[in-house]
Amino acid sequence: MTKTQPKTKVAIIGSGNIGTDLMIKVLRVSKTLEMGAMVGIDPESDGLARAGRFGVATTAEGVDGLIAMEGFDDIDIVFDATSAGAHKANAAKLAPYGKKLVDLTPAAIGPFVVPAVNLDEHIGLDNLNMVTCGGQATIPIVAAVSRVTDVPYAEIVASIASKSAGPGTRANIDEFTETTSHAIEAVGRAWTGKAIIILNPAEPPLIMRDTVFCLINDPDEVKQDAIRKSIEEMVAAVAAYVPGYRLKQAVQFTRVPADEPVHTMLGKGVGEVAVSHKVAVFLEVEGAAHYLPAYAGNLDIMTSAAMQTAERIATELSAGVLTEGAPA
Repeated sequence: MTKTQPKTKVAIIGSGNIGTDLMIKVLRVSKTLEMGAMVGIDPESDGLARAGRFGVATTAEGVDGLIAMEGFDDIDIVFDATSAGAHKANAAKLAPYGKKLVDLTPAAIGPFVVPAVNLDEHIGLDNLNMVTCGGQATIPIVAAVSRVTDVPYAEIVASIASKSAGPGTRANIDEFTETTSHAIEAVGRAWTGKAIIILNPAEPPLIMRDTVFCLINDPDEVKQDAIRKSIEEMVAAVAAYVPGYRLKQAVQFTRVPADEPVHTMLGKGVGEVAVSHKVAVFLEVEGAAHYLPAYAGNLDIMTSAAMQTAERIATELSAGVLTEGAPA
C-alpha cells in the first residue's frame, strides 16, 4: 500500500478577493497543499472571517503577525496576494526564514513564471512571480508562436470586467502594463512586447477576453500549420490548470500590406526586420466561481496559476528534489 505524502502547509498574505479565492481553491481542490494561515491587515475583512469559519488560523497583523504565529515554522510556501509595494516589504521580512514565496503582485522580485511555459526553469528559486492576469492568459500564446518562428513584435489586449477590478488591481494598473510587457519579451520570447488593459464597464459584467497579435515573417505561408498546432497544444496545457481557458475562434493569419509601417512598433535597435503576416488569437477565460463570480476569469487565472506553481513546488519538496531555502 502506497504511503500518502503529508500535505505542504501554505500561508496566504492578503485577505482580499484574490487571496480569498486562492484559499478556497487550496481547501477545496488541492491534493498537495494545506492551509496553514490566512493573513490580512483588516480584522473585518471577509477573507479573514471566512478563513476563521473554515478553521484556518488567521492574523490581522500582516506579515509580522504571520511570523509571530505558533505554526509559522511548519509553513513551507507563502503566497503574497497584496500589492507590488507591499510584497517588497513582505519578502524582505520573510527572507531570513527560508520560505518559498509565490508572488501574485507585479513586484517581480523573482523571475516571471507562467506554469505552462517556464516553471521547470525556475522552480528551485525562492521567489517566483506570477506576472499578471493578462500575462498568464496571453504569454503562453506568444511563447507558442515563438517556439515555431521569430516574433519581432507581440501585443496583448486584456479586457476584464470593471466590476472584477478591485482597489488592488486599480492601484497596480501602471505596474500591470509594464510588468506584462517585460514578460512578453522575457517569457514569451517576443523581441518587443506591448500590453494594454481595458476595464470593461458593461453590465451585466462580461468574462475576461484576451487578444494576442504577433508579427512574424512567413512570406510563403509554410509555418501556419505548425503555429496553429503549437497554439492549440499550449491552450490545452493552460486549460489543464485553468479549466475556463479556451480559444474563442480559430487562429487567424493576415498578410501585412507592403506599405503598412509596422516597423514603427518595433523596439529600438531591432533594425530593419522583414514582417509578412499578423497572427491574431482570441481567447476567453471563464472563472471557476470558487469564491468570485464566473466573469472574474482575470482573478481566477492568477490564483489557478499560483496554485499550480505551489503544487509543483510541494511535490518537489516532498520528493526531496528541492530543499527549503536556507535561513539567513
